[in-house]
Amino acid sequence: MKTVLSGIRPTGNLHLGNYYGAMINFLKMQEENKCFFFIADWHSLTTHPDPKHLHTNVKNVLAEYLACGLDPEKATLYIQSDVPEIAELYLLLGMQAYIGELEKTVSFKEKARQNPDNVNAGLFTYPVLMAADILIHNADYVPVGKDQEQHLEMTRNYAKRFNHRYGVEYFKQPTAYNFGQELIKIPGLDGSGKMGKSEGNCVYLIDDPKAIEKKVKGALTDNGPEGTNTPKPDYIENLFSILKVVSTPEVVAYYDNLWNIGETKWYGNLKKQLAEDIIQVTTPIRERIEDIKNDAAYLRKVTKEGTEKARASADKTLREVREIMGFRAF
Repeated sequence: MKTVLSGIRPTGNLHLGNYYGAMINFLKMQEENKCFFFIADWHSLTTHPDPKHLHTNVKNVLAEYLACGLDPEKATLYIQSDVPEIAELYLLLGMQAYIGELEKTVSFKEKARQNPDNVNAGLFTYPVLMAADILIHNADYVPVGKDQEQHLEMTRNYAKRFNHRYGVEYFKQPTAYNFGQELIKIPGLDGSGKMGKSEGNCVYLIDDPKAIEKKVKGALTDNGPEGTNTPKPDYIENLFSILKVVSTPEVVAYYDNLWNIGETKWYGNLKKQLAEDIIQVTTPIRERIEDIKNDAAYLRKVTKEGTEKARASADKTLREVREIMGFRAF
């Protein structure tokens, strides 16, 4: 059984893209692997979140994870800041990280350019903390997006550097987890190629029916096909891409046929159908999210048990790392 680790920053709610792009695969993953899922609240500090909102954001993300089907009996769910061993490993790995390589990190350069008044040390050493998150459980696999691939490569470098410096084969070389298949990519409603929080084109799992209907109604369309069997523009193809994951094949075939025969003036019905089917998918999840958020005893139980399991794994790693590095008790 392989060890898999995945984290999410508590900076916003989960949307359809998160759900179909990764969450469904996480549910499969927890059946086949030893999984650690954590909420990266330390990572979120690089952008100085409002202290009044940080705990609420963590609670919301945890409730959404659980409502989507992550099972604390099958996987370890925990909050990053509840595992202090990560911070110590972050310190120790920092001794293996060089300023030159950190300065070349693409995400650091982009964020420093976008926010020149907030170039903090935490942002600079973000890859080191991410490496500590991964190596504290000596993970085999890490699901990462394109923007995190360089950080994962840096984690492998730190692991190799540690092993070489101390003459051991202790840390594994974690690799990207691709779920063994092509990820489902959910496009945005604004005609762009990706549904994302920063793009502002999301349907969130917590959106109520009225919000969903309004968002779908405002999705980008045109005057309809200009003939028979013409290629769909990207923004129309995007709507069909969403339709394919929330609707039945018969519904998709019906609207696809309308396009192919060159019919016009049916986008209103398409949007109404799409909104109804999204609501059908998200309503049970939204209701579970609200139930879990209001169950303080359950949330305490999940986080307490998750912390205990995560710290047991982290403590083992840290004790062995300290031993390798020469730390001894008197």
